[in-house]
Amino acid sequence: MDELTTSSFKTTGSKWLLPVSDFFGFPLDQVNFLACQVFALGASFWFRLYLSPQFSSPVVRHAVATLFGLSFVIFCFGWYAVHISILVMVCYRILVTADIHNIHRYTMIMAVSYLAVCQVSRVFIYNYGILSTDFSGPLMIITQKTTMLAFQVHDGMCKKREDLTADQRLHAVDSKPSLIEYLSYNLNFLSILVGPCSHYKDYIDFIEGRHVQRRLSASNTGQNGYDKVSEPSPMAAVTRKLLICGVCMVLFLTLTKAFPITYNVDSHFVNEAPFLTRLTYAAFSIQAARPKFYFAWTLDAINNAAGYGFKGVDEAGQVSWDLISNISIWGIETATSFKKFIDNWNIQTGVWLKTVCYDRAPRYPTALTFILSALWHGVYPGYYFTFITAIPITLAARAVRKNVRQYFLSSHPVKLVYDVVTWAATQLCICYTVMPFLLLAVEPTMQYYRSMYFHIHIISILTVIVLSQSHKPRGSSSSSNGTKPGPYDPHPQAQPQLQPSNNNVKRK
Repeated sequence: MDELTTSSFKTTGSKWLLPVSDFFGFPLDQVNFLACQVFALGASFWFRLYLSPQFSSPVVRHAVATLFGLSFVIFCFGWYAVHISILVMVCYRILVTADIHNIHRYTMIMAVSYLAVCQVSRVFIYNYGILSTDFSGPLMIITQKTTMLAFQVHDGMCKKREDLTADQRLHAVDSKPSLIEYLSYNLNFLSILVGPCSHYKDYIDFIEGRHVQRRLSASNTGQNGYDKVSEPSPMAAVTRKLLICGVCMVLFLTLTKAFPITYNVDSHFVNEAPFLTRLTYAAFSIQAARPKFYFAWTLDAINNAAGYGFKGVDEAGQVSWDLISNISIWGIETATSFKKFIDNWNIQTGVWLKTVCYDRAPRYPTALTFILSALWHGVYPGYYFTFITAIPITLAARAVRKNVRQYFLSSHPVKLVYDVVTWAATQLCICYTVMPFLLLAVEPTMQYYRSMYFHIHIISILTVIVLSQSHKPRGSSSSSNGTKPGPYDPHPQAQPQLQPSNNNVKRK
């Protein structure tokens, strides 16, 4: 029994919780992850209450956050934590020694290349299996942080302010961080395991005690001076998010078993079930897979418990702690366009893609952004099928909105019909697009798309061709060379801080 358990739940991380793993029947790496997140939640309350900026210096807060974070990755991944440390230290070396005009390029090449090498090794080691020691998660977050900071340092120290966009000016960093600041930003226990990535200046404001008060001052509170406004408590936001996490975990444990993704490519099901039945099952199975992501990304509650993530106060006096939130479940479930779905899914990754790619691509920003997203996710072919498929779907959705939507705005009932139809179409397109992301390999992906007769591919491409031809006489040149505004713009507005909750950002 012990041999079977050890081989089934093999991990390079700590085995202290192996009895818990055996008792509940969960893989040991998942038990270790949950244990670290529970500990992080308690540590966050302690960090906010007893290690607050009023009582502790920034250096102490940086050091404690870093030590906790390193402890987590060692506990979860064992010697694989070396890869995380190597990437952080090499990128810091580039930041402090490389030519300021090229630090963003060198950092991007180094971080993405190192991540890709590690992901390739995982594919060969585990051969598409369920990865028991998935150390690539923290590496993916580190890749986001190191590259985004490098671009922002380049903006602040190399470019003229008038050459930057409003969003770039807001987040530009005008001095290179110290080693302890860099380590804390990348390795802090609040986000080391599952993110989210956040802007460097926001994180430094949080450590140094300016995070909440700066946003309260920016709100219409009628107060002058940071010390005159009382800081709101995050307890309501933390409680709400933890309840969501609990519900999502229950749904994942029940729905995922009831609607396994692999059944979409079961030979008997594909050959015997009618097309509409297969289409319906695909939609339900993708829906059943979402709670896992909802659970992981709603754990930004840990950041809130530490006092990080305060967004501001709206006109109605409602306090928001969604500055670095990674997901809007309501926005996802009610999305009436492909872009709206993307805007609310893995929000902070969208911020990163916008910061380092979309806003800076001289041509074809949409295609380049999706390609970078695929590279960042890993080397499984399913990822590339997903993001390449997303390109024509995104362009088609944009073309429909541009050419068709105005005919359905004459009255509320007509627009309601349009919204219902576009919601259903969006959900079906998302299901079709992300299926390879979960199937991973080429053979099941092609089997699924053949069973679906490639209908979304065909419809999207024909829609783009037809509507672009009908729109061509107007002489619009913005889409011919791929310049902005493009269809993939996760959070196009400057934020007061990708993407936090983006509404304040959009008002900016």
